[in-house]
Amino acid sequence: MKLFKNFKDKLKPTLTLLAPIAFGAGMLMSMPATVQADETCMSPYMAKISGQEDFVYVWTLGVEGLGDGQDKLVTVSVNPEAKDYGKVRHVTSVGGRNEAHHSGFTDDRKYLWAGGLDTSKIFIFDVHSDPAKPKLTKVIDDFVSTTGGVVGPHTPYALPGRMIWTALSNNQDHGGRTALVEYTNEGEYVDTYWIPTDDNLQGAEKTGQYADGYGYDIQVLPRRNMMLTSSFTGWSNYMMDFGQMLQDEEAMKRFGNTMVVWDLHTRQPKQVLDVPGAPLEIRCAWDPEHNYCFTTTALTSEIWLIEEDGKGGWKASMVGTVGDPADMPLPVDFSISSDDTMIWVNTMTDGKTRGYDITDPYNPKLVHEEYIGRQVNMVSSSWDNKRLYYTTSLLANWDKKGEDNEQFLRLYHWDGENMEEQFTLDFTKEKLGRAHQMRFGAYSLYGKQAKTENNVAENLAVNNK
Repeated sequence: MKLFKNFKDKLKPTLTLLAPIAFGAGMLMSMPATVQADETCMSPYMAKISGQEDFVYVWTLGVEGLGDGQDKLVTVSVNPEAKDYGKVRHVTSVGGRNEAHHSGFTDDRKYLWAGGLDTSKIFIFDVHSDPAKPKLTKVIDDFVSTTGGVVGPHTPYALPGRMIWTALSNNQDHGGRTALVEYTNEGEYVDTYWIPTDDNLQGAEKTGQYADGYGYDIQVLPRRNMMLTSSFTGWSNYMMDFGQMLQDEEAMKRFGNTMVVWDLHTRQPKQVLDVPGAPLEIRCAWDPEHNYCFTTTALTSEIWLIEEDGKGGWKASMVGTVGDPADMPLPVDFSISSDDTMIWVNTMTDGKTRGYDITDPYNPKLVHEEYIGRQVNMVSSSWDNKRLYYTTSLLANWDKKGEDNEQFLRLYHWDGENMEEQFTLDFTKEKLGRAHQMRFGAYSLYGKQAKTENNVAENLAVNNK
């Protein structure tokens, strides 16, 4: 696609325009996920699948004229012992196209919440009654009015008995100023927490140049009573055609340059940190002695470390680059290993994933690079660090066009040195839509289901004798 082939040249005038405001235009990303997209990016408050997952739930964007055209939750069988390994087990359509984006489990892992960036609807699926066949049990369709004008629920994150959402926009100007929104696990609204801005810091310390009020991802470090959010752009940008946005000088000014440190218990913002270039996904270390998190910046293709400053606060510093920043590889989603030794960073425009050794968090070292497809967005890692799943869609209006618009779920095995492809599920061929974010399911999480499946198999064996 010419737009992406000539991406760097098209962007040069914009970068020049934005230089005085520290590259406040992060363009191509998503989210994900993350997130939030795998076992290692999810809330520390929930149980993890430490062994083999049975299913991958793919939150999928509907495409007009393809299948039923609706957004849907696609359940893919991924246990090698299953007869339908690598195939679709179940599909739950939700009605219409909502710009399906991110999803997340409640802390008890019984329900999966999934959001739509365009309609601001939230869909809640029961995944514990029958993990192979998630059931849509509730739709929250008053998100905007209930929250006081928040638009674009992006990332749901599990806290004890609560689901807290980041969001991307507001209903006043559809720009990037936004908030966090908290619900009970039952779907009852609790509160809205607006992200600090220059004209309303809400008691937070502005440590650099910016306090833009933008949102994107969320992670927590309970042992430090710290919650951390990142920033992206508003509805008017993420729903715009990507090529059109590149040519719109005003639109290109509307991207986030900040991360916010919050008091986890009180939900009060404490610090606004400068991280120029649209910091997207956040991945925090798991070791109790590792009190730090990483993010990557979309526009400047950098890896940033967020750590304690030794003075009771936090600081952010650039510790590496992703590929050659001059080629604008555009980092989107990334994943951290459960042992804090690796991060996997996806880059949309060149279709690659890159593995960095982060044993020394101040000096990430590129140790593996793999071409995944003509475009790649989300990456999901298993807790044992042996399996890496990839999907391809970013945003409906930002995905590549024509033949470059690949849409798939692809699994690789990682042995510490090499990646080996296991299967590819073509979402276009299967008439499913645009494959976006992934979550894992397993019978091991729900003993009753595992026993039920085993009992059925045993009964069939007995009856066939």
